[in-house]
Amino acid sequence: MKRILFMAALLSLLCSEVVMAQMTRQERREAWKEARAQRRAEQKALEEVQDSVAFIKAVEALKAGNWVLEADNVVFRNGMLRFVSSNTNYVAIQNGEGTVQTAFNNFVYSPNGLGGVTVQGQVSDQKISQDKHGNIFMNFSIFGGAISATLNLTLTGGTNEASVYISPNFNGNTLTMNGNLVPYDEATVFEGTTSW
Repeated sequence: MKRILFMAALLSLLCSEVVMAQMTRQERREAWKEARAQRRAEQKALEEVQDSVAFIKAVEALKAGNWVLEADNVVFRNGMLRFVSSNTNYVAIQNGEGTVQTAFNNFVYSPNGLGGVTVQGQVSDQKISQDKHGNIFMNFSIFGGAISATLNLTLTGGTNEASVYISPNFNGNTLTMNGNLVPYDEATVFEGTTSW
C-alpha cells in the first residue's frame, strides 16, 4: 500500500511538473508574440512618419517646380510592364524645363547611349489639384525639339509614391512611369545624351 501511495505521489508530482513546463512554454510563446506585435507596431509607426515626411517634401518640390519622379517600372500602352533602373528612367522638372528619359537593357534604338531616349523641353500649362483623400494631381505639357507631350502626374496621399502618364501629342505611344517623387536636389539620376 505504501508503494502504491508513493507511486501515486510521484506520478502526481511528475504530472504537475509537465503542466508547469507547458505553462511556462505557453507564457514564453505569448511573450514572444506580444514582443513581435510591438516591434511590428513600432516599425509601422516609423514607416508612417517617414512616408509623411517624404510626402511633404514631394508636395513642396511639386509646388517649387523642382522635382524628379524616379521610375522603378514602366507600363507601355499595350499593358506590358517592365521593371527598370530608377536612376536612368525618370521624369524631371527643374526651373521650367522638363526632361523625360527612358533606358532599357537590350533596346536596339538608343540615341541617349543608355538604351532609350532622353528628351527635353519647356514646361507649360501646369495645373495642380488635390482630392479629399490627399492625392495630388498635376497636369502639364512639355514642348521641345524632340518632344511634344501632355503629362498627368498622380502623387499618392501620405507617401512619395507617384505615377506619370505620358501622352505624346503626335502619336499614340503612351507610357506610364511609376516610382518615387523626390526633390530635384535629392535625386540620384544619371542623364544620357539628349536627343536633338
